[in-house]
Amino acid sequence: MNVDGKEMRPIWFNTDTETVQVIDQRFLPHKLIIEDLTTVDEVIYAIKEMFVRGAPLIGATGALGAYVILVQDGNKGVDDAWFCAQCDRLKAARPTATNLVWGADRVMNAALKEAGYDARVNAALTEALQVVEEEAVNCKKIGEYGLSIIKEIAEKKNGGPVNILTHCNAGWLACIEYGTATAPMYTAFDAGIDIHIWVDETRPLNQGSRLTAWELGKHGIKHTVITDNAGGHLMQHGMVDLVIVGTDRTTRAGDVANKIGTYLKALAARDNNIPFYVALPSSTFDWEITDGIKDIPIEERDPDEIRYVQGLCDGKVQSVLVPPEDSPAANHAFDVTPRRLVTGFITERGICEASEEAILGLFPDKKIR
Repeated sequence: MNVDGKEMRPIWFNTDTETVQVIDQRFLPHKLIIEDLTTVDEVIYAIKEMFVRGAPLIGATGALGAYVILVQDGNKGVDDAWFCAQCDRLKAARPTATNLVWGADRVMNAALKEAGYDARVNAALTEALQVVEEEAVNCKKIGEYGLSIIKEIAEKKNGGPVNILTHCNAGWLACIEYGTATAPMYTAFDAGIDIHIWVDETRPLNQGSRLTAWELGKHGIKHTVITDNAGGHLMQHGMVDLVIVGTDRTTRAGDVANKIGTYLKALAARDNNIPFYVALPSSTFDWEITDGIKDIPIEERDPDEIRYVQGLCDGKVQSVLVPPEDSPAANHAFDVTPRRLVTGFITERGICEASEEAILGLFPDKKIR
């Protein structure tokens, strides 16, 4: 994506220094900081502390992280047990997003097919870069398929603005290019369709107001930041035509785990007869489970993420305590939206209803044999 005239991705392999580099998203939109990831511990820390976040990007980071394990100082070369143990540490960095395991396993398995150290490193890097490029292509396809939904609404409104609500950041910062939920928005905007995006602030870490608003603004898309609790009101008053969100893990039957607060938006959308779509690449489906409420682990993060709010003050990024200092806080990072509240999925293979039959109709290769 283009940022102030410069093409950028949230993660890349620097061929000059042979180093994995990422945007540290904790400081956006106020500072653009680039970090090197040279050890598995640095990769794990970057994932846990959310330098990188968003399912496809976490998957890509897992893939490149498996490569980093092989080339970091003090590595044990072709010691399979050590390599697999380090990959297991990497895969445990965040429990909800299934892409992390998917990306790391792809690179680990590609490397393990090779016997010599150099061959193993080359295989790992090749596979990791392939994961990155595949996710970028998949997000582009999500945008192309999702365009039809926005175009249909625009035609019904006789060219009037299409008002879309989104939650959290499922943009290119959460992916590699285009995003998932934002991909149809970028595609529609580039096609000349008049769109306006309602951007949930997305507490506690404000990925909407910090990140989604930043990247939409850089692309020139009209948007308005709203409080997380405003969506229902806007829907009641006809100010939302469509909801599109991303997901960190979706079951083969269609239950959707996404940033906390997504479930409430789905309920409000259903009550007001507003289409609620989930955009995701196939790497975000968990093909092994069907009951999202029972089987998807929900990450509980540091309560200080709720107790403190970060922002720009006097030119410095600072954190401010909001509740009483001795008040406890609970920080559940995700919730699960049942399939019955989902209008459909926008994937790299097309659009389908939120049911196991429809999902497997698009992905017959994932049927359990």
